[in-house]
Amino acid sequence: MDSFRKKIVAILERYETVGDILNNQNEFDKKEFVNLSKEYSDLSDLASEIRLLFSKEDELKDTETLLNSASSELKEMAETEVRSLKEQISETERKIKILLLPKDIDDEKGAIIEIRAGTGGDEAGLFAADLFKMYEGYAAIRGWKFEILEFHESGIGSIKYASASVSGKGVFARLKYESGTHRVQRVPITEASGRIHTSAATVAVLPEAEEVDINIDEKDIQIDTFRASGAGGQHVNKTDSAVRITHIPTGTVVAVQDERSQHKNKAKAMKILRSRIYDHERRKQEDSLAENRRTQIGTGDRSERIRTYNFPQGRVTDHRINLTLYKIESIMDGSALDEIIEQLIQAAQSGDNPEK
Repeated sequence: MDSFRKKIVAILERYETVGDILNNQNEFDKKEFVNLSKEYSDLSDLASEIRLLFSKEDELKDTETLLNSASSELKEMAETEVRSLKEQISETERKIKILLLPKDIDDEKGAIIEIRAGTGGDEAGLFAADLFKMYEGYAAIRGWKFEILEFHESGIGSIKYASASVSGKGVFARLKYESGTHRVQRVPITEASGRIHTSAATVAVLPEAEEVDINIDEKDIQIDTFRASGAGGQHVNKTDSAVRITHIPTGTVVAVQDERSQHKNKAKAMKILRSRIYDHERRKQEDSLAENRRTQIGTGDRSERIRTYNFPQGRVTDHRINLTLYKIESIMDGSALDEIIEQLIQAAQSGDNPEK
């Protein structure tokens, strides 16, 4: 038995053992129960693929036996089935090898997604709003919770800046590939002559940090309150409901004014602040572990152009993996975004392009 086979057999045995313990043991230490439940959940996708592999291998053996004794009429059908099963086995082995690769410790976290209008005036703001709706639609399709934290409009349906908290299973694992500069090519609604303009918006995706991930000392922050401006009615202009929090050691500043409640604005600001500081520390650790680290799907830097949305041609191109899809409408409503994200995940995990 080769090392791969030994490894997956051991994993399946461990998964079944943990399942038996959880099902049959009546009393648990709380910490032990949490750890075993997490281990069982973490192994579930891998165990499912391993079982599928073993099932397909058994089918292949049975079909090959049939092929050896098949009549001429059945032989062609059996040969076709053998080819199909071999392809399925190869694909399942590939999926298992990807699942066996080390994971980002933040993959199971939620995410804070921040979108800012870039170059291109009003059209950049309109595109930023379109991207925000795309991620909101994508979150709904995946059954994630999408909570708007900030939303700064600039007229005609455009936004200067917006952020949201996205929570659910494996949110950061999928959304982390969206960080970077997104470029749009289309005729703006404000353009009378029908000329195509190029505009941009930046997306930042931060792992959502809990208090256990990063502890912010009260003495390290300065909290200022002020009167909210812009949309919100007369009430927001009469009370100091807006909150600005400054993290003194890092100089990080977060201001939130979307809610009428000062308490709610402070809670949202702390959520964003905690995630920004956590992301900053996370990137520092990555840089110290691998200086000048570059991967096939890029650095995640917002200054890096990652994708172009060409509306006249109906195409979306992800420049990191040279992928072009002619389904811009279904990508913009979030329903086809997974087709890009899946390929980015495969590119990042395949090891075809080693880190340099």
